[in-house]
Amino acid sequence: MHLPYQRGPLHDLPDDPAAYDAVLGAVAEEALARLAPEGNLEHPAAGDDIGDTSLGITSLLALAWQRTKDPRLPEAVRRSLAFHLRERVHTEDNPGYPNLRRRNSGEPYARYVLKAGAHPLGDWPSTVWALLQTLNVLDAGDGILDAEQHRELVELAHGYWRWLTEVTFFNPQEAGNQAIGCVVGGLTLARQLPAPDAASVRACAMRLYLEEIRARRVRDRGALLPPEHGGAYDNNYGPISLSFLAQAHRISGEDVFAEDGEVLARYIDARLTVGGFDVGGPRYSEQHCGFEAVLGLRYFGRRVGADLGRYRGDTRWGRHAVHRDGGVDGHFAFMLVWQIQDGTRWHRLPSKDPVRHQLRAGRVSVAFDDRMTPALVEAAGTYCLPAAVHRQHGFGPVVDGFLYCRPLGEVRVRDLRTGPLTGKLVTKPVVGRDHVLRHVRSLYVTDGTGLWLTVAVERLPGSPYLLAGLPYAVDDGERVRRTAEAEVMSAAALRLTHPRADGVDHFDARSDSTQEQAAFALAADPRVYGNPDEGWRHLVSSTALEADPAPGAPDDLHVFAVRYGPGGPYAPTFAGTSAQLTVRTQAFTARIGDPAGDAHGEPELEISPR
Repeated sequence: MHLPYQRGPLHDLPDDPAAYDAVLGAVAEEALARLAPEGNLEHPAAGDDIGDTSLGITSLLALAWQRTKDPRLPEAVRRSLAFHLRERVHTEDNPGYPNLRRRNSGEPYARYVLKAGAHPLGDWPSTVWALLQTLNVLDAGDGILDAEQHRELVELAHGYWRWLTEVTFFNPQEAGNQAIGCVVGGLTLARQLPAPDAASVRACAMRLYLEEIRARRVRDRGALLPPEHGGAYDNNYGPISLSFLAQAHRISGEDVFAEDGEVLARYIDARLTVGGFDVGGPRYSEQHCGFEAVLGLRYFGRRVGADLGRYRGDTRWGRHAVHRDGGVDGHFAFMLVWQIQDGTRWHRLPSKDPVRHQLRAGRVSVAFDDRMTPALVEAAGTYCLPAAVHRQHGFGPVVDGFLYCRPLGEVRVRDLRTGPLTGKLVTKPVVGRDHVLRHVRSLYVTDGTGLWLTVAVERLPGSPYLLAGLPYAVDDGERVRRTAEAEVMSAAALRLTHPRADGVDHFDARSDSTQEQAAFALAADPRVYGNPDEGWRHLVSSTALEADPAPGAPDDLHVFAVRYGPGGPYAPTFAGTSAQLTVRTQAFTARIGDPAGDAHGEPELEISPR
């Protein structure tokens, strides 16, 4: 089976002016054919996320007219705008909406679901989207709108802003992308208002960003990030936040948006594999956005000098939102408008600077979590996740069911590049069930084709083995396919084991289930509202690669050695002691220093190609 949402790299979609004009032309033809007598442009199957969608198509038609002057478009824009003003602007409180600070305000808002009280929770973000769509119509509709419609739209946008910032609690879903989108709305609205109102709205938008968003950032992997639905980052919404930060910087010029966007961009670069695959997040583990991410990835990829466009998006939504029949939907249309208006081109080369939470070279990459345990290992187009044993997740030595990967003390890292080789040494102090502190040193070396992992630890009791990953997915053309296999070799016996027990808390990679489905099944809350990462942490066991200790290690050490990816025979040799371990393979010789590090506590590492 193919994974449903992670498809092609977003930078593979043409983004030159001619390509965008073709997209707008296709949207215009479909919209003109769909336009109902009353002016409705909504997709016939639309049910939720609907309050701003007709207006979103209107904004695309206005932009198309601005670029092509197609004489059919002005009338369609005016009719569809009249429909929105007449049928999709609500001023009576939605029954059951829980986030009001002031009842019966009479201010306008957009509904997530049209039926009163049916699903009011989504009204706040729907109103943010309606505000942004309204502002885009105002921006592109100059020459189409008459004076009365222009006045009504400005008044409506100002009313949306008051509802979002005065009538309701700000950012009630704790969703960074929605909150930053609201700030973008305020900054853009200020340009449409007379001076006193403009200054007030702009000041409010900046205050909200600094005090309600920026001050509440969450730390993950060394970066401070806008919180997203209860976590630091989500595959689907994180890149959308990056796009909102890009637009905020484009329209305001405020340095804070560029600074925070660069932090988020470098974080995304570090967690993405070379192939653009990623997994994890508080809202959706595997669902990826499409066109909504393009602006941010392109804008900040250029600023930080990283190929963020390798991000595997859902290319079914590569240009705009669509329904199952492929028909255009106006949801989030403002993102397509912004990326057309922005002239930034993709940066397509990887950053050359070493990154603490990433190892990357050629077609090999390792993304590390906050504990410097691999969160994803990629080699030969195959992706391995952390495996699970006895409710413990990660990569590392296992003794009697105890996994040595959770540090008790400072984790130290040394990066090194030598000729064709790139290496990273991670040293962790870990305490086992015997209360003995041991230093687990993990050496990752790659030539861009294969990845060598050598793990050394003071002698362990019993019969230890190395938990070396859960084979999960593999590149298959432009898609990603589920797998239960990986091209891995070991210096000693290597086993691919599968859970012996049944149930949702035992993940067998041979099944058709995805990680996200399994994680939601274990989450405490219903799907879409729950935290799949939190659910996944309840996993008891999983399919796993298990490697026995390598022969020939020094007497005071257990050493494990595996290679991910293609290559010939694998028979590493070892010499020295725990204070100075030498590892020799067919590709390199590495010398790993004392676990205590040098005189300044820094890890000691030498790598020489062979």
